[in-house]
Order: sequence, then structure tokens, then C-alpha cells
Amino acid sequence: MRLHGHDYSSSGCYFITLCVKNRQALLGKVVGDGVLDVPRCDLTEIGELINLRIQFMNEIYDDIKTEKYVIMPNHAHLIVFVADKSGLSRTPTPTNEMIPAYISTLKRYTNKDSGCSLWQRSYHDHIIRNDAEYQRIWLYVDNNPALWDDDMYHV
Repeated sequence: MRLHGHDYSSSGCYFITLCVKNRQALLGKVVGDGVLDVPRCDLTEIGELINLRIQFMNEIYDDIKTEKYVIMPNHAHLIVFVADKSGLSRTPTPTNEMIPAYISTLKRYTNKDSGCSLWQRSYHDHIIRNDAEYQRIWLYVDNNPALWDDDMYHV
């Protein structure tokens, strides 16, 4: 569900969560005991394809970037930044299209690369409203593998 009335083309940061269909653990496996071996997600071949596509998306888009992300066994979290394009062009960008178009393109690429339809139909988004929230979400993304056993997406 999108936030009613919000212009998803406006500059700012968005926290996005994409889930694999039926929460299948197709993207990797969390390993590491948390003591000396920091928990991390060892990616499968499909997970590696997604990792490469996220990096590729950062190369092809000038005005939208994934600043931070983690790929988990059955979902991915991304912090996506939309740049302020004021002054770059007098042609307005259609409202409510940049984030959905970016996610749609990422899903389309990764589905094609993997040879299957990976993702649930929609995605979860949260508009990051201030620096404190940005830092909290950044830490959440960093620590997601360590919190896997208690994660709401862990099946």
C-alpha cells in the first residue's frame, strides 16, 4: 500500500522491503554464530544475481540510488534515495512514479536473470522522515542477519 497523497517522485529516502513469493528461502542462508563469526547471509546464485542487479541499478540511474541494502533468505531491505531534480529540467517528472518504477525495473531484471517469478506482487515502503530515523533503519539493515531468528519474515 502506498501512502495516499505522497509524491513518490519527491526527493528523500525510502525504506523498501521486497519479499519472495510464499517467503521461500531462495536468496541465501544466514550463517555465523554471533560470537566471533558475525552473522551474515551467504547468498545463493539467485541472491548473487539480485546483488549484482542492485549494483547495476545504481549505475544506470542518475537520480535514484540504493544507498544501503541487505539480501536475506526470503526478502531484501533497501534504503533508496531519490535526488532533488529541481533545476535539472523544466519537464516535470510524473508524480508517484519514481519509486514504483525503480522497484518494478529491479523486479523485472531479477525475474529475468533468475528465470522465474521471484517476488510477491507488491512491496512495503516507508518514507524516512529525518536523520534519526535514517540512522535507526541503517542499523536495522546492518543487523538484520544477526536478528534473523526473531525476524518477522523468518519462516
